[in-house]
Amino acid sequence: MVVGIGIDIVEIGRLEKAMARHSRLADRLFTGREIAYCNGRNCPAASLAARFAAKEAVYKACSRVLSGRVIGWREVEVVMDSGRPEICLAAEAASLIAGHGIVKLEVSLSHSREYACAMVVAESGE
Repeated sequence: MVVGIGIDIVEIGRLEKAMARHSRLADRLFTGREIAYCNGRNCPAASLAARFAAKEAVYKACSRVLSGRVIGWREVEVVMDSGRPEICLAAEAASLIAGHGIVKLEVSLSHSREYACAMVVAESGE
């Protein structure tokens, strides 16, 4: 059963400029695996922006159960292990979300020249 939906859109150029101004920003927002994957793409900034949008969308989809609790940016990771994007949560974040009945987070990513977006659906086991 769907218990939450989150969507977010990011201006690729804005994120790219912010990362150029703040040399450690990418390391604060993304895991090493995310950075490595995106750096291997044609437009790394677009791929990173899509992942940032996915992290925001996860927070929105899970907002009812998080009730003000903070999950770090690097605790939510977008992986491509199966050839399609999947959400991988760090242990503490996974435990927190699972403790509230969410068993699955589905994600969809997209980007154009200027914008990247993501949508996340949180599902319970019911």
